[in-house]
Amino acid sequence: MNLQIVALLGQDGITNGAIYALLALSIVLVFTVTRILLIPQGEFVSFGALTMGMMQNGQPLTVAWLLVAMCLGACALDLYDMWRTSRRRPSLWLPAKLAYAAVVGGVALSVNFAAMPMLVQIAMTLLLLVPMGPLMYRMAFQPIASASPLVLLIVSIAVHVALVGVALLVFGPEGARTAPFTEAALELGSLRLSSQALWVICVSLLLIVGLFLMFERTLYGKALRAAALNRMGARLMGISPVFAGKAMFLLASLIGVMSGVLIAPITTIYYDSGFLISLKGFVGSIIGGLVSYPLAAAGALAIGLIESFSTFWASAYKEIIVFVLIIPILLWRSLSTRHVEEEE
Repeated sequence: MNLQIVALLGQDGITNGAIYALLALSIVLVFTVTRILLIPQGEFVSFGALTMGMMQNGQPLTVAWLLVAMCLGACALDLYDMWRTSRRRPSLWLPAKLAYAAVVGGVALSVNFAAMPMLVQIAMTLLLLVPMGPLMYRMAFQPIASASPLVLLIVSIAVHVALVGVALLVFGPEGARTAPFTEAALELGSLRLSSQALWVICVSLLLIVGLFLMFERTLYGKALRAAALNRMGARLMGISPVFAGKAMFLLASLIGVMSGVLIAPITTIYYDSGFLISLKGFVGSIIGGLVSYPLAAAGALAIGLIESFSTFWASAYKEIIVFVLIIPILLWRSLSTRHVEEEE
């Protein structure tokens, strides 16, 4: 192994680690606020990549029907809650959901995006898929928000299995690989950095910095931090747990879809690829103890580098090497953490 190979492997490791860091952060965000281990996080990645692939291949965006179905399901639950609590006026969000599904779904099904600029394709992908995050929370998790973490985990696994089946139905078994954002490359001596790798790193850094500024500088960010630190105290201060849950799922879906859009030009994504990708982000979040954002990001970056160098030394065992790392980390966490009963 010479210096050039080390540089190439390091580039791949940092690129993959940036994606894993984003997923690790989203898993930690959702877990700290809602106690939900978001197993379906990877589905947002695969849905984002495959939707971009469908657009560039000129295929009809049948994933729009999933958005319509989820909006109708969420509205049905809203109407049921209104009937159960004897409220006469529906929330303004109910007609807004129906209008959004009708407009975005209609545009997605009637317009061919193959010849449009990539920025328009990315925007349409986000409009289609990002709202599925809070809709998923409304349908699957909000009715059981006060359940134990084990019940929430079981439901999360069930949602993941259901979405994998939906992905196979909507996108088919064929993989998708999209065109890169730009064809240029950066030459640093004998090292050639692809523009797509730079896009991944830069956008990941922007999202991480944006999340930091949101949670440190904005009122909503501070409210979500309060819900993460002390759920009961946040409720007593008037912070809605429903709002916190939907906001976290919105951020998680945004991060997942953007991650899928970013890595689609680098690797072929299949309908079931998201689980393996998010599992590596989960290993990073475990390094952070599911509470520390910097440690989770650093752990995910380390996972990307270990995976990259493992492909050179022992490519047949690279997945095993990555996932075996979780065993000593869990043992160390278990022995060094004082176990207490949950506050509620």
